[in-house]
Amino acid sequence: MEDYTVKSVDKALLLLEMVSEHPNGIAITELAQEVGMYKSTVHRLLGTMMRRGYIEQDPVSGRYKLGYTVLDLGMKLLSSIDMRREAMPALQELALATNEVVHLALLDRGSVVYIEKVESPNTVRMHSRVGTRVPVHATGLGKAILAFLPKREVQDIVRRYGLPQLTPHTVTDVNQFWESLDETRSTGFAFDIEEHQEGVCCVAAPIFAHDGCAVAAVSVSGPGLRMTRDRMMELVPLVKRAGQRISERLGYKSAYIVP
Repeated sequence: MEDYTVKSVDKALLLLEMVSEHPNGIAITELAQEVGMYKSTVHRLLGTMMRRGYIEQDPVSGRYKLGYTVLDLGMKLLSSIDMRREAMPALQELALATNEVVHLALLDRGSVVYIEKVESPNTVRMHSRVGTRVPVHATGLGKAILAFLPKREVQDIVRRYGLPQLTPHTVTDVNQFWESLDETRSTGFAFDIEEHQEGVCCVAAPIFAHDGCAVAAVSVSGPGLRMTRDRMMELVPLVKRAGQRISERLGYKSAYIVP
């Protein structure tokens, strides 16, 4: 079997694993000895991981320890696993009630990531799959999450990733984009009318964790021929109710009002 190992990545992960065994930190000389690398190599790799938040250096002792990005990744994994299990009854009920594809997604680094999908009984199906990343600005799922995040956090995402045009319908004007988020915040739902993929529309609603933070979103998607604006408006209460049910399963007590 062909070996696709990238040596520098392998070394960085080895360092990360070794640092994790020293909760009080480890000096670079000791670390280099334990992994059998040159100190200069270890220094470069640690510097890269520090910039990404995977490693931190104690300003007093100079010892290295795990950074909070590692914790963040672990928490996201745990949250996604728990969320999929807690959300599945609501997702299945929503798919059955709408006869359309239902997605559950999380926000990650300027994208939304599908973590669950329930297929539609209809013959026309979407080619999305669990693990797929889609741009946050051009999806109902993404807008449903962004609308309930702190403005500074959203500004950082827009500044870093921009609003690239994916279809003729993608919103690329910053002011118009903010207006769409304001509307979503007011109504509790978001539309994607062929903004990400031509011929595909969706309606989405946010999902809140126990602390009131928007952590995910649920959506119903389908071909534009079926998903007319009138049809999407009919689906809004169902999608919002699914979002509310999942939020409650995650411990959110003050769920938004479903009309």
